[in-house]
Amino acid sequence: MQAFQFRNPTHIVFGEGKASQAGELVKQYGGKTVLLVYGSGSVKKSGLYDSVVKQLGEIGASVHELPGIEPNPRLTTVNRGIDICRTNGVDFILAIGGGSVIDAAKAVAAGVPYEGDVWDFCTGKAVIQDALPLGTILTLAATGSEMNGNSVITNWEQNLKRSFGSPHTYPVFSILDPTLTYSVPANQTVYGSVDIMSHVFEQYFSLTENTPLQERFCESILQTVVENVEPALANPSDAAARSNLMWSGTMALNGGLISVGMANDWASHMIEHEVSAVYDIPHGAGLAIIFPNWMKYVYQERIDRFVQYAVRVWGVDPTGKSDDEIALAGIQATRDFFNRIGAPSSLAYYEIGEDKLDRMAEEAVRYGVIGSFKRLDKADVRAILQLSL
Repeated sequence: MQAFQFRNPTHIVFGEGKASQAGELVKQYGGKTVLLVYGSGSVKKSGLYDSVVKQLGEIGASVHELPGIEPNPRLTTVNRGIDICRTNGVDFILAIGGGSVIDAAKAVAAGVPYEGDVWDFCTGKAVIQDALPLGTILTLAATGSEMNGNSVITNWEQNLKRSFGSPHTYPVFSILDPTLTYSVPANQTVYGSVDIMSHVFEQYFSLTENTPLQERFCESILQTVVENVEPALANPSDAAARSNLMWSGTMALNGGLISVGMANDWASHMIEHEVSAVYDIPHGAGLAIIFPNWMKYVYQERIDRFVQYAVRVWGVDPTGKSDDEIALAGIQATRDFFNRIGAPSSLAYYEIGEDKLDRMAEEAVRYGVIGSFKRLDKADVRAILQLSL
């Protein structure tokens, strides 16, 4: 196990009906002039928007809005939010939605006090030194953005998708009310669940030795997601399934709790970012396509971890099988599960062919080789994309 430090400052408020506490939490954390950030309007159809605006009125807060956050949030939208905040003296941001909405809100929060281009944080040109405080009301179990400092933003003009992370952009509070996910469409439930599992994969498939507790944390989240996706799809109002998926998403990526002391990989996410930056496909769908192919490409780097994964997570019977057969059975079980819940298995599903593979592979390694489980160069990334066609 490697040396580590861990700290997570986000105040989590979990449970049915907890969105009714949004106003008092904003007041508790000093919000007087608030920017509401949300997506395409489902928060208005559900009544959540009206409830939150009423609560903010009751605490005497003035409200400004940044609606229409895209599934792959755009730099142009972030810049619009920064302008609104500066013009109106916004001192608190409240994001209502899933990971994309929260990611956009974080970029706005970081961009307001920064004199340069907020894209500088995504390219490594600058480091975040300060940010407006933000809170979140989560409506989709997926990214874990509600309890970490990470954000992913798309520069559509350049067809680039980049991320940043900072201790300054952890939400000060996040409300997790599972009932808010009852109306999530089936495909978003599927893609969110794939994203949760993929976050765990990026941490679990590690070359670091002597991490039994972290490995079991990872395995338990994977098992919990597998056990709860199909019940949630069969009955969208299944309170137990929705609660378990929501908390699994938060635990899967909240600053390293499940993988402290372990080297993480993140190559598959970086590859998928290039695909969705060019083709604007759902992030979870891209991960469902790419991750099993990454597994096939790298599993021999540490076959014992893939054997453990197959046996512990998927219940593969190792009797009479070689390590190679067990590992491949676990990878196939992953693909079969993604297929069963309705996730795509190839880039052809989105009519993506070979014409931009070189460009995507090159951008994935723009800053050098990627991954830690197996270091991937441009040829490796292209090979994984080729497997994914």
